[in-house]
Amino acid sequence: MLESLGNHIHLEHLGSLLLAGLLGGCIGYERERRGQAAGFRTNILVAIGACLMMQLSLYMEELFRHLDSQAVVRLDPGRIASYAIASIGFVGGGAIIKGKGSVRGLTTAASLWLVTGIGLAVGAGLFLPAIMATAIISAVLFLLPTFMKRMPPKNMLVILTVVFRKNVQMHNEILKIIEESKDFTSHTVGFEVDACSSVTTYKFRLVGREDAGWVKLYETLRMLDDVCKVGLEESPIP
Repeated sequence: MLESLGNHIHLEHLGSLLLAGLLGGCIGYERERRGQAAGFRTNILVAIGACLMMQLSLYMEELFRHLDSQAVVRLDPGRIASYAIASIGFVGGGAIIKGKGSVRGLTTAASLWLVTGIGLAVGAGLFLPAIMATAIISAVLFLLPTFMKRMPPKNMLVILTVVFRKNVQMHNEILKIIEESKDFTSHTVGFEVDACSSVTTYKFRLVGREDAGWVKLYETLRMLDDVCKVGLEESPIP
């Protein structure tokens, strides 16, 4: 009878691990399709690992349940699970890439954190909440991008650099061209004159929508007299 009970428990644990892997794979599939490094396999491993840690937490509680308050051993069943949530931050941090003006990979890092929670829930026997959470997260990841495409384009922060071959006072003229487009707001962030070559460099921080007339602005500035370079690049967040 004890052997039969042990086999039942082992099968239950195996089933929980498989379910956690399946739910994690559902979320990882979406990340894999979008070309994220933390994709299908990573999410499966995180979910199964979290489930195993939760099972270990519950087993440790059962193992030392017979001890009274006078025992040396002090056991917190939730400690292993809490460390699993905290430690996944290191994996999530590796998925985040910081650019000059933007941070990418936050959704992937958040999905890893949520997959950890799903694995812990399955390990604790909360199968229905874990399945419901997976369904909601999958809907957000798969369906929300389509909805967001219909929203107005977001603003961009861009550094505009205009370089002239000689020392010329073109600041007001450049500002006038920017203001005439009515697509941008601008702030002067740099002015430099090279004393040896007399090259003059102007820099402006522009704010405009993604679908603003960036190409038209570039072509207009490129046609100015004595221009040798016009550059547009992602701006650091001020």
